[in-house]
Amino acid sequence: MKSGAEPRASFAVRGGALFDRVDYRPIETPEAKDQLYLMRYRAYTHGNLIPPSGTERYSDRYDDAPNAWTFGIYVDGELYSSIRLHVLTSDQRMSCTTDLFGDVLHPRLDRGEVFIDPARFVADPDKAQRFPELPYLTVRLAYLACEYFNADTGLALVRPAHQSFYRRVFLNETIAEPRQFPNALAKVALMASDFRAVREHVMTRFPIMRSSAFERRMLFQRAPHAFQEAEISTFERASIVPSS
Repeated sequence: MKSGAEPRASFAVRGGALFDRVDYRPIETPEAKDQLYLMRYRAYTHGNLIPPSGTERYSDRYDDAPNAWTFGIYVDGELYSSIRLHVLTSDQRMSCTTDLFGDVLHPRLDRGEVFIDPARFVADPDKAQRFPELPYLTVRLAYLACEYFNADTGLALVRPAHQSFYRRVFLNETIAEPRQFPNALAKVALMASDFRAVREHVMTRFPIMRSSAFERRMLFQRAPHAFQEAEISTFERASIVPSS
């Protein structure tokens, strides 16, 4: 057992117990953003994904995109991990994924598909080892977003070493081979899953992926002006999705 790690138990038992200690919070205040950008920097330099910098912070232009939701995952009130989610539609396409794999995604967006595009999935390098379930509880937000926005497809930018996790958990398939990620020391492949086709199978294997309509609204609902008027139909479709 790693030093500082809590005793292991089955995922079903530990995951449920940890879930009661987890809060999902939107990253909105200057203080929360600074804490997040510091954690990102520490995580990326720890993983040799970016070179050191004097600011010891990492952010990008997509953090303030109108179609982006950034969350911190807090355990017992402490920030442990984070993820940024982009909702991609024919009218809202801003994300690092569409910039890198536009040749793959733009034709599908032109046909009216809706994608949930997770990005900037990071964990505190000192805290993450305590909870093997943390990646599941973090990526769970992408699954809730697929449900809320009635998405056709969930995407994932994945380094080669992590592709097996996404195949196992979300039944993702690789739809584009690895490309060099801008301003990073890594290549990433584009993976995707048909959300409606895999939904029940994933929820059966990992019950913590289930959620209520109330939880999804609390996480993702915004005033219409915050996500352009053209997207109101997406919210309306999502509102009729039954609770699990």
